[in-house]
Amino acid sequence: MQAKDNIILTHEQIQHKIKRIAYQIYETNVNEKEIVIAGIAENGYIFAQRLKKILEGISSISVTLCEVTMDKSAPQNTVKTSISSSAYENKSLILADDVLNSGTALAYGVKHFLDVPLTRFKTAVLVNRNHKKYPIKADFKGISLSTSLHEHVNVTFGKNDLAVLE
Repeated sequence: MQAKDNIILTHEQIQHKIKRIAYQIYETNVNEKEIVIAGIAENGYIFAQRLKKILEGISSISVTLCEVTMDKSAPQNTVKTSISSSAYENKSLILADDVLNSGTALAYGVKHFLDVPLTRFKTAVLVNRNHKKYPIKADFKGISLSTSLHEHVNVTFGKNDLAVLE
């Protein structure tokens, strides 16, 4: 890793990517009255909040937010959601995270939601690193990066400053 961070996406570029993903989610769910966006804590949930805000501005779809928490070092039995399973049962659900690295967090998040019947299940990530350990794909993605395993990608969500850094 270099001493100085390289900016991969600027604030404006991230805003544009999130807006584009929101439109793609809307197009996929155009016939739905309600969808659930489940964001993996912490940055995934912030990403989900931003998607919700844009979706509510461009559509009449009611968006319910759900925060997904897990111990990322041992996710097997630690996945919890901020809403009950009945709140997302028989609804379209989008599982969101900031970076898809190995796919571990998304894989265990997917596993958790598969215990409940859903009308549609998609995944959204801001950055897809292409180093998947599990057969997880992002249905909606802002950018795909071919980085080495030794490089680290960090998404920072500030109030007025967003960045994807390498």
